[in-house]
Amino acid sequence: MSALRVLAVVGARPNFVKIAPLMRAMARKPALEPLLVHTGQHYDGPMSEQFFDDLEIPRPAVNLGVGSGSHAVQTAEVMCRLEPVLEHLRPDLVLVVGDVNSTLAAALTAVKIGIEVAHVEAGLRSFDRTMPEEINRVVTDAVSRLLFVTEKSGLTNLLNEGADPRRIHVVGNVMIDALEASRPRWTASPIFRRLGLDTRRPYAVVTLHRPSNVDDPASLAALLDALEKLAAHLPIVFPVHPRVRAALGRRGEGGVRYLDPMGYLDFVALMSRARLVLTDSGGIQEETTILGVPCLTLRDSTERPVTVTHGTNRVIGADPGKIVHEALTSLEHPAAPPAPPPLWDGRAAERIVEVLADGR
Repeated sequence: MSALRVLAVVGARPNFVKIAPLMRAMARKPALEPLLVHTGQHYDGPMSEQFFDDLEIPRPAVNLGVGSGSHAVQTAEVMCRLEPVLEHLRPDLVLVVGDVNSTLAAALTAVKIGIEVAHVEAGLRSFDRTMPEEINRVVTDAVSRLLFVTEKSGLTNLLNEGADPRRIHVVGNVMIDALEASRPRWTASPIFRRLGLDTRRPYAVVTLHRPSNVDDPASLAALLDALEKLAAHLPIVFPVHPRVRAALGRRGEGGVRYLDPMGYLDFVALMSRARLVLTDSGGIQEETTILGVPCLTLRDSTERPVTVTHGTNRVIGADPGKIVHEALTSLEHPAAPPAPPPLWDGRAAERIVEVLADGR
């Protein structure tokens, strides 16, 4: 019997982290023939290359070169450029991860020409339909045949939406697979020496990229003012997302170190020794849970509730005054890290690959 041809699609940094352990696990399985397609949604070329190197991802068979654009333009471009690739390669299954525009576009394109779809990280819900990622999650799950779930809430959500239980597999979290597999490399990162950062003293790490936080200049300015107030109490390191960089203008550092984006290994190393992380990223909520680092999520909701019930995460919103108060409270009264969520053990990719191979 010939191997099952699995075409995995990635487009942005969160996808790269999730696909790395999956590509390794599929490569070890003779029953599977993995191929990788990069949509090029990530518009920082050098940083995209660094993530591939950091995570030891094989170079893609195809790069669609889509680049940046509005949600509609980006989604449409991926669909237009991916369809002939699928027609030529004729995979048995398209594997998508996460919730970016490339995820939705690849799922829709595949299913419309009769190719089955598997979604890794299925069932996560913020219940906030103003988030573009929420729309991507819901629609991708609706058209996927295989739904791989990271946490119990994902299972509950899918069942409540009427998904066939036979399509759902609770497997754990491939983000944690990547974290654990690369631990020897990120613990050896020279980032602290390069930044001149004394890890014997507490510091905080910040990331911001959600449109609700960064697209409105007044909202972003208020958040940055809050961070600069907090920086009076401890140094803050802020690797700035490309879409936020222009909005900083001539703002002085004021105790906040605004840095260029970092590679995966350097950034995980930086988080691992932080006293506090402030973010609006979903993946960072998960990584800090395993690293045992207190995390404040600057959003009104999270699609990853297990990071609150089993992790170090607290969802506090984006009110500047509350951010400062909650951060100082966390510094004064750090919570002891709980046990990790079920199946977040670094073996999620193996479980996924077993399901794929059994279905050939």
